[in-house]
Amino acid sequence: MPDTDVTALAAQEPVGELTWIPSTYRRPVKRFVEAGALAWVDGLAEQQPAAYDWVTTLELCSLVTGQASRWRRGSRVRQAVLTWENLPRQPLYRIPPYKQALDSARDADLFLCIVDAAREHLINNGFPDHRIRVVKPGVDTSVFTPADTPTEDPVVVFCSPLAPNKGIDRVLEAMRLVRRQIPEAQLVVAGNGPLRGLVERAAADRRGGVRLAGQLDAHGVAALLANAAVFCTAPRPTWKWTEQFGLAYIEAQACGIPVVTTRCGTNDEAVHPPNALVDDDVEALAEALVTYLADRELRVRVGAANRARMLAEHDLTVQCARMGAAFADIEAQGAR
Repeated sequence: MPDTDVTALAAQEPVGELTWIPSTYRRPVKRFVEAGALAWVDGLAEQQPAAYDWVTTLELCSLVTGQASRWRRGSRVRQAVLTWENLPRQPLYRIPPYKQALDSARDADLFLCIVDAAREHLINNGFPDHRIRVVKPGVDTSVFTPADTPTEDPVVVFCSPLAPNKGIDRVLEAMRLVRRQIPEAQLVVAGNGPLRGLVERAAADRRGGVRLAGQLDAHGVAALLANAAVFCTAPRPTWKWTEQFGLAYIEAQACGIPVVTTRCGTNDEAVHPPNALVDDDVEALAEALVTYLADRELRVRVGAANRARMLAEHDLTVQCARMGAAFADIEAQGAR
């Protein structure tokens, strides 16, 4: 769909050639984050449906999905819902506002799944298979690219929200064990979140080998990853979430470095062998990290295989074209 014009209602200006309408969210409470937020977007009602062909939102039970469904009702506007959902029984579906959004989403024209598990989730919840398409996430392989010469330094990068579900506390503990065997090992942490204080305290101890890089843009993250030896996170499930894919995994792999992470949800769709998916265990994390940090040839070999797979399966331009093809296919079905 090369001639498509996109209008985005968002709090921050998105990247790309599109029309940005600065928007805020009405949030009566702030208990939940991401798609589970009790929130509605401001400004949608001011948009005229006649000016658009599609309205697209994130997640089935997002209240914005229900809001978009009501906004397009009675018009020719088609609706697409992007979903990563992989929990067989999402508990939010039992809560009235989210259940209402889920029910309104059943009329959508396209369900665009970002992981294979989301397709299974949709079918198990009674959504029609002929309106489901799977397109995996893409990474800009021209930005996230390997260093000219892989580093010889034992540097581990954690790049993710500094929140309990992403496991920065586990990684900090694992690095203490790693440094008993490799005293020169370093951990660089990029991100922000409720556990920032934990990282700041670790970084304040000069003997701990921890550095806080803070919040970085895409180019900053790419430079950090390209000059690291290993990427590491340690996700663990919450009552309403489990790791779905993890864009940081494919960014790291595009930069030609191995990944060490805990097995959680469906992150095996992003992290393939010989990268290390381990149990949620500090000792297991440390052992996998030591394996890579102590063997540069292994790191280089795995990193090269990761880069090749990202080019073949997750290049952003290719995945965007596949996403456009999914929209075009649904439009063609309607025309027929």
